[in-house]
Amino acid sequence: MASVVLDASALLAFVGGEPGADKVATVIGDSVISAVNFAEAITTLVTRGASLAIARDALAVVDLDVIHFDRALAEQTGALVARTRLHGLSLGDRACLALAARERIPALTGDRTWQGLDLPSEVRLFR
Repeated sequence: MASVVLDASALLAFVGGEPGADKVATVIGDSVISAVNFAEAITTLVTRGASLAIARDALAVVDLDVIHFDRALAEQTGALVARTRLHGLSLGDRACLALAARERIPALTGDRTWQGLDLPSEVRLFR
């Protein structure tokens, strides 16, 4: 069982050597990510100018379990909008939190907005 669910920001910080990458490195081998958040990471890399092949290669350096976004996770992600709407959390943010709640492990993010919200899982910041 994994010890943490990564948000796309955590994965991108790790592969890009961004601030906080050292903290992500301590848990990367024991983490999972939602397929939605993995798609966000690919999207960010492509938006920054990488081809899909380069984005794949950049993320392939991490042996990471990408968890399918199934109906149950979709429902839980949708339900979280009631708790997070006023704070602007995205679909990807809520997908990460829903997976963390289902797995009963913390979510790791760089998004400080998540702290202090009434969420179904623990939030840890990597920077």
